[in-house]
Amino acid sequence: MRILVTGNMGYVGPRVVRQLRAAHPDAVLVGLDMGYFASVLSNAVIMPECRVDLQYFADVRRPPREALQGVDGVVHLAAISNDPMGHRFERVTFAINHEATVAFAALARAAGASSFVLASSCSVYGAAGDAPRDEQSAVAPLTAYSRSKILAEQGLARLAGPGFQVTCLRFATACGMSERLRLDLVLNDFVAAAVSTKRVRILSDGTPWRPLIHVEDMARAIEWAIRRDDGAGPFLAVNVGDDAWNYQVRELAEAVAAVLPGIDVSVNTAAAADARSYRVSFAQFARLAPDHQPRRGLHDTIEELADGLERMRFRDENFRESAFVRLNVLSELRERGLLDDDLAWGAGVRAPTTIS
Repeated sequence: MRILVTGNMGYVGPRVVRQLRAAHPDAVLVGLDMGYFASVLSNAVIMPECRVDLQYFADVRRPPREALQGVDGVVHLAAISNDPMGHRFERVTFAINHEATVAFAALARAAGASSFVLASSCSVYGAAGDAPRDEQSAVAPLTAYSRSKILAEQGLARLAGPGFQVTCLRFATACGMSERLRLDLVLNDFVAAAVSTKRVRILSDGTPWRPLIHVEDMARAIEWAIRRDDGAGPFLAVNVGDDAWNYQVRELAEAVAAVLPGIDVSVNTAAAADARSYRVSFAQFARLAPDHQPRRGLHDTIEELADGLERMRFRDENFRESAFVRLNVLSELRERGLLDDDLAWGAGVRAPTTIS
């Protein structure tokens, strides 16, 4: 079996590759990534790309055709991956997350791939209030990022059919340690603030709902999706997470303070409510993938993050200005002239096409 993982050099990718390597030790694993965040390593004993057999440094908008030759399945993680980046680079977000995703899937189908897995998002439910949303609920995307994910799902649905199975995993908000850590995710941010300052400041009123999932459990869901045989048909969009992991933002901050001693938590009670609030039902995922349900809990994830940051000797009180926030990386690359307006590498960058 040959599996291509796009966006493998980001936050989730290293855990996905590790999971696929463990589950399919004889598989040929191929990575394809622009390399924006290649240098942002955290507690990496080895380069995560040492676990793939072949690494392409390439743009999913202009992929080398040979990358898809002989591929049985594609895991598509490549994306402009959160709301702040989507707001700053809105046009490019739709070009990569929607248009390039559908075009890449069409190329994969034409090349003979039988399975395509998209990392989608529960943020498509938008301002959903307190009632849990399931896959039959109306979507209400509020940002460029979430709108691009729904458009990608719709385009992929038109490609799915006999011989080409498409699975859109609507993930809860990611959290947990990775060899390429992100601190622009709510729980990761709170733990980083607790470790570096002993304070967690909630800038909103703390009431919005967020479902969460550990990156390790995301990887296990992807392992299931790439070879699913569940009778759900050639196209499936499914919420991925655990009902027990629906939390209000203030509950997450309080959990950090409960696990880590001496942490002060404050809430901006005068702040306007954040419209991005959604609880999500994961009952369908529990039914379809009983052997790949999330295993990680909130408290052990907080402990893991705190331990990982301590081993990094992390003390940066200004971490929101650091490379652990993805928008900062893209902004600096743009300012240095290394990326153009389309977030393609500029004339001065000549990354190798492949490393094997």
